[in-house]
Amino acid sequence: AQSIAAGRTGPRPLLPREREIALARTAAPAEVSRDATVMVFTERGFEVAVKGTSGVTCVVNRSHPDSLEPHCFDAEGSATVLPMELRRTELLREGKSTEEIDREIAAGLFSGKYRLPLRPAMSYMMSSEQVLYDDQGRKVGKWQPHLMIFYPHLTSADLGLGGTPSTQAALVVDEG
Repeated sequence: AQSIAAGRTGPRPLLPREREIALARTAAPAEVSRDATVMVFTERGFEVAVKGTSGVTCVVNRSHPDSLEPHCFDAEGSATVLPMELRRTELLREGKSTEEIDREIAAGLFSGKYRLPLRPAMSYMMSSEQVLYDDQGRKVGKWQPHLMIFYPHLTSADLGLGGTPSTQAALVVDEG
């Protein structure tokens, strides 16, 4: 079986710095994003462009070579989920397989480099300017504005969801 990462590897688009800052802030309402730290993607990887004061971090992630995925992570998400997601994107850019990426992230969790959220962590993903691709590399366009909640060890059954995923209710990705 071919690795899902295979279609997601390779260089990522670079945007003008001010454009990327503005795009990152579109992920959440201004009340959330205005005092956020904002990270931008450079040839060296992700770096802080604006140091915020609220604990929120906004970034345009790129899980596919052509995607632009504005996110604003709350303080817990900024401390836990965001470092793993940024590293995952950097490894995809380097051409690593899904298995290699999963091993590195798991090793980082085991060593304490990364940690799971101590409470539910959240990411706003509300930008109308997002550009998304599926695992087969097909452009799917914009997704519905939504919030992503990261809750360690959560399963669909915990939420009373049936076995068929539905965007009408909720989706649990990477159960458990």
